[in-house]
Amino acid sequence: MTMLHLEWAYAALALLLIGTAWLNLRQRHWAQAAFWMVLAALFASGHWVLRAQQSGHAQPAQIAGIGVLALALLAPMMRRVDAGEAPLRLRQLRAGVLGHWLFMPALLIPGVTLLIALFGADLHWQGTTLFVAAQQTLMGLAVASLVALLAAWRLTRAPAGAVLHESRRLIDTLGWAALLPLVLAALGGVFEAAGVGRVLSTLMGDVIPTTSFAACVLAYGLGMVVFTVIMGNAFAAFPVLTAGVGLPLLVRLHGADPAVVGSLGMLCGYCGTLLTPMAANFNIVPVALLELRNPWSVIRAQWPTALPLLVFNLFALYLLAMR
Repeated sequence: MTMLHLEWAYAALALLLIGTAWLNLRQRHWAQAAFWMVLAALFASGHWVLRAQQSGHAQPAQIAGIGVLALALLAPMMRRVDAGEAPLRLRQLRAGVLGHWLFMPALLIPGVTLLIALFGADLHWQGTTLFVAAQQTLMGLAVASLVALLAAWRLTRAPAGAVLHESRRLIDTLGWAALLPLVLAALGGVFEAAGVGRVLSTLMGDVIPTTSFAACVLAYGLGMVVFTVIMGNAFAAFPVLTAGVGLPLLVRLHGADPAVVGSLGMLCGYCGTLLTPMAANFNIVPVALLELRNPWSVIRAQWPTALPLLVFNLFALYLLAMR
């Protein structure tokens, strides 16, 4: 029996989205209000939908699918709105007072998440395990976010209502792009379940000389880049390329070290992340938050680093995988 469940984190997200939708509704921002309300319903009902599907009832999942289609229809209608941000001079004054302590809440998120991921399985309360082993890392992220929120609240001494208003301002600034990392992360699993990896393995066997280790390295490394550019997420590309090229050609055919293949393959994929607007959390969200005029500004600043790094990773994969 466990005390903390991931469903609680999704319920907290749903409450935050409902509050965001309510504030938009009060200001008659209909598209934003509808979008966040539909998303809140999907977060809140996810566990119920999965349980119904496991019991053989498909209707809840179909309703959830209609909700996803509704999000796609509402997204183009969303426009950035003025959420009453404090004047620049006042923000600079507050930042000067707080100094480097401003970074403390943000640093708490990876720190607490890592601690729970490593030691959460050993945490108990009155004989009850705190975390489900399979959900340990995600629950760690949820707990870390709550700890960071409380720390920021204490640090800034902001009123309670500022939590909702500032969260609303941030999420409205991101808009529909806030969902891209979530959607793209699931895309790799969908592709692999559909058999894309097996098809890719067959195609690669017909196109490249599989007896050449160098050719297989190029196919795997460049394939990770291309699929990451398309999917916007190296984690989405990894299961497809590793199942289609990395394991059958590099590991099984040539006897390469799977640990080296996997780690350097992911690094090749990260180079693709630096080059694509589909990587919304890296390349689109910063443009919105920093209010940059050119939507390609982040990518233009990154590509001179991405290309040499890709060449280095390919050489490292070739030289180290067979050692």
